Amino acid sequence: MSNILKVGVAAAVLALGAGCTDLKPLEAEVNGLKNTVAKQQAEIDANKSAIDAASRQAASASQTATAAQNTANQALSAAQAAQQCCDGSNEKIDRMFQKSMSK
Repeated sequence: MSNILKVGVAAAVLALGAGCTDLKPLEAEVNGLKNTVAKQQAEIDANKSAIDAASRQAASASQTATAAQNTANQALSAAQAAQQCCDGSNEKIDRMFQKSMSK
């Protein structure tokens, strides 16, 4: 019985030892995962750069839109002033015409 137990233990030790020494597939899988992670990190970095560039362009577009709005507001103010002047001139002409008609 003792011999059978010794043979069984020896066989178990050899089986475990054989299983532990077969690390090549695991190493290959780890290396493959490392490569995948490196590729994904490169994609993340590229996407971050694209997002940063888009953010800068959006900020520039916002500044341009603000400048355009300011210019439009100035043009509206000038147009309103010109309209007031025109209205005043029309009133003057109407008063002069009415005066000449009443004589």
